[in-house]
Amino acid sequence: MKKIILSILAAIVVIVLIVVFIWRQQSGYTKVLTAKIARQDLSTVVSGTGQIKPKTYMNVGATSFGRITHFYVKEGDLVKKGETIATIENVQQEANVHGQEAAINAAKTDIASYIAAEKTAQANVEHAKADLEQKQLDWNRAQALYKDGILAKQDFDAKKAAYDLDVASLDQAVAGLNQAKAQTESARGHMQTQVANLRVNQDLLDKTVAVAPFDGIVTNMPLREGETVVTGIQGTEGATLMTLADMSIITAEIKVDETDIVNVQLGQSADVTVDALPGKIFKGHVTLVGDQALLRSTGQATSTSTSGTEEAKDFKVVVTLDAPNNELRPGLSTTAKITTAQKPAILALPIQALTMYSSDSDKPVHDGVQAASSTAKSAPVQGVFIVNGKSGKLRVKFVPVATGITGTTDIEALSGLKEGDEIVIGPYKTLRGLKDNALVKRDTAKPVTANGNS
Repeated sequence: MKKIILSILAAIVVIVLIVVFIWRQQSGYTKVLTAKIARQDLSTVVSGTGQIKPKTYMNVGATSFGRITHFYVKEGDLVKKGETIATIENVQQEANVHGQEAAINAAKTDIASYIAAEKTAQANVEHAKADLEQKQLDWNRAQALYKDGILAKQDFDAKKAAYDLDVASLDQAVAGLNQAKAQTESARGHMQTQVANLRVNQDLLDKTVAVAPFDGIVTNMPLREGETVVTGIQGTEGATLMTLADMSIITAEIKVDETDIVNVQLGQSADVTVDALPGKIFKGHVTLVGDQALLRSTGQATSTSTSGTEEAKDFKVVVTLDAPNNELRPGLSTTAKITTAQKPAILALPIQALTMYSSDSDKPVHDGVQAASSTAKSAPVQGVFIVNGKSGKLRVKFVPVATGITGTTDIEALSGLKEGDEIVIGPYKTLRGLKDNALVKRDTAKPVTANGNS
């Protein structure tokens, strides 16, 4: 029995000695998480959410008042440019066109008759000229005979009267020709008026037939056959026949936070995902960066807002998809990740390893009060704690670090570090209170690398 008791007491003593040894070994050490600096490709990404929109779309409005007689398409149909998509009742317009066409045909007939009359008048002029030439010869001969005393006075007067009559007949024929020409020109003018009226009526008739302005897809049809459409302000009820979208060029219109918009530039690449098409990524590039801030709560431009409250703002960014497909539809919710900066094989460290450190925090403290310094308090410096020393006696050293581009979890180290350096990355509370040259102990058996792998 005594042997059993002695054995138990000996075991308890051994356990106590081991606990004391471990406690003494760990006293004065700070447990930390570490990682090793490694080279990796790093990208800065700006995200935004929005919706799919075609680059070109329009509401096909009514251009004529009347009842819709027929729709030739339905929602989702593909249409070609110039294809008839709807018709509106056109009895009056069609009758006006036929009436003008008949009036033009009558005017053409009148012109033809006037041209014939003009030709008759021209022949009369030529006939009068020939008669006048004959009478001119007779009159000249009569003057010579009368002068020589051979021709009687009565015959002389008859020759003169015949000559004067032919002069008057020629003037009358010329006047008739001019009148015929004037009538012809007047008829032509009246016909041009009829032609102009026909164009007006034909335009009114054409407006009763709606055609597709471009190749696209029908996305909305607010009216039905038999309903009446009215011409008015675009977007008002009864003024829109349908909405067409050109899906050959598709964009993702997203909103980007005001803190990120300064990094977004035209031409930057982007990965676009659509909620309705999980697992698919569409490549694209930035084609528009808005200059006007939008209120996040209402989407209203700040320049038009009358509210004086301060709130978060977004900016519109348009990403054009490089290779869209037929599965995309206007209005689908989308997320775009824009790569604003990218560098290959650079030194990167976890963002959580960065800390702001001031050398004043290491000055001795007397009676709970830090010793006064003869110089001004130094400003905190951005940097990391590097782990140095052999296993069992590790110390940390604060090193200022200049940083570059920022990724999702890592940031570029421009100076102060080299590949393979082991740095402290946490825990957060421990890292913020860590002192330069402090003793530390790894919290894990194997330190993790900067990219998160064991």
